[in-house]
Amino acid sequence: MGIALGVLATVSTGQAEGKTTQIRVGVLAYGTVNWELNTLKHHGLAQKEGVELVVTKLSGKGASAIALQGGSVDAIVSDWIWVSRQRSSGKDYTFVPHSRTVGGLMVRPDAGIKSLGDLRGHKIGIAGGPVDKSWLMLRAFAKKKIGTDLKEIVKPTFAAPPLLNKIMIKGDIPAALNFWHYSARLKAAGMVELVGVNELLPALGVDRQPPLIGWVFSDKWAASNLVVVKGFLRSLRAAKKILASSDAEWRRLRPLTKAKNDETFIALRDAYRAGIPDSFGDQDVKAAGQLFSILAEYGGRELIGESPSLAPGTFWSEFRY
Repeated sequence: MGIALGVLATVSTGQAEGKTTQIRVGVLAYGTVNWELNTLKHHGLAQKEGVELVVTKLSGKGASAIALQGGSVDAIVSDWIWVSRQRSSGKDYTFVPHSRTVGGLMVRPDAGIKSLGDLRGHKIGIAGGPVDKSWLMLRAFAKKKIGTDLKEIVKPTFAAPPLLNKIMIKGDIPAALNFWHYSARLKAAGMVELVGVNELLPALGVDRQPPLIGWVFSDKWAASNLVVVKGFLRSLRAAKKILASSDAEWRRLRPLTKAKNDETFIALRDAYRAGIPDSFGDQDVKAAGQLFSILAEYGGRELIGESPSLAPGTFWSEFRY
């Protein structure tokens, strides 16, 4: 649910001559992708692939999309719904998975909310806006389970993720659907998960949970920089492997998580690990297509644009694992 953003620009070539190819990566100042990139740099994983990684900071999602479309950067971390929409309009962007991690619907333990039906008449805080993918999935799930679109029985309150957490902990709203790392912080603060977004998919007929966010770049650029792109992606996989198994690595990264206590730190660590894709192949692409159809029904053109189905080539065929 939550999306960490980044940009990637090739500065130089020359790997064939044994030189390092420099890649600039820009991320949100407090985006969770920083944790992985820090691990990558700390262990020299990009250098082992012949890639020199230079990290810079960006201001937000909109700025990164503009930079990519304007040609001043080569890639961003975004979601495949955006990629499919762009491909349907003639762009050649493609997607490689970064994370499966999604949030959940958190409720206050004193709110008396034990089921979706109990949400009737209550405010629900929602990050990401009316076409947020988790909100659309939750609406579809409710329609199937209780026969009602949630937007007809609750009072959606759209706000920035930090604000949603603040007002929920304060008691101003009884429930919130937030990005995964904010949901983890709510859990550590004593809030209860009513339903996880990953639990919605089987009930909606989606065979498996496809990664929602990943690295996005143009096919043409990737074809011209194939060796370095694959090297960079392999270094990210190596960093994920460390993060999946090493508690010591997480202790080193703890300052970056901004966790104020052990409970929050552990919740963030475990949620991040749960989202690491262990494989990616044709079955994941199929699941993404199934999910796209559901999101198209509830999000409409505002979310998917003119295409009624997932655009061919949305997922980069050159990198499977």
